[in-house]
Amino acid sequence: MKTNGINWPEGFVPGFSDNYCSNEVIVAGLSTQDIWPLLNTPSLWPTYYQNSANARFYDNKGPELAQGARFYFETFGFPVEAQVTEYLAPEAGEAARVSWHGWAGEVGSDDRLDVLHAWLIEDLSDNRVRILTQETQNGKPAVELASAKPNPMINGHQDWLDGLVAAAKARK
Repeated sequence: MKTNGINWPEGFVPGFSDNYCSNEVIVAGLSTQDIWPLLNTPSLWPTYYQNSANARFYDNKGPELAQGARFYFETFGFPVEAQVTEYLAPEAGEAARVSWHGWAGEVGSDDRLDVLHAWLIEDLSDNRVRILTQETQNGKPAVELASAKPNPMINGHQDWLDGLVAAAKARK
């Protein structure tokens, strides 16, 4: 079976960034349609993921993500400004995708952090869904996060996936 992968923009390709993490779950009994509304609506994130807070949109956009939408949220102790860089809502036979470039700190400063956080959700055979989330990071905070044990990004994103799946199951 062929599965899909993340589309990485220049500057954020894993292996050429300061930090990278990947988390994935495959769950029976759920579909992309069950997962998408919970991921696509940042104001819902704190209801199932404790490491997310204060999501809001700019330019009278929202409450759902969309191509090019600018938004803000807080996670891992960072205030994150973000902009959606890839957005493909669920369609039959196609993987749903959403990615955003997020940043914190001033350009050129030691505390500057740039990330690309990508999600891919696809229906699999036998009523299963695959949820893949990957993130690359650049900047001094990313270098520090990469060497932290246990890895806060891997653990935090797993919490996000686990919460997303539990919330989707609770809605069924």
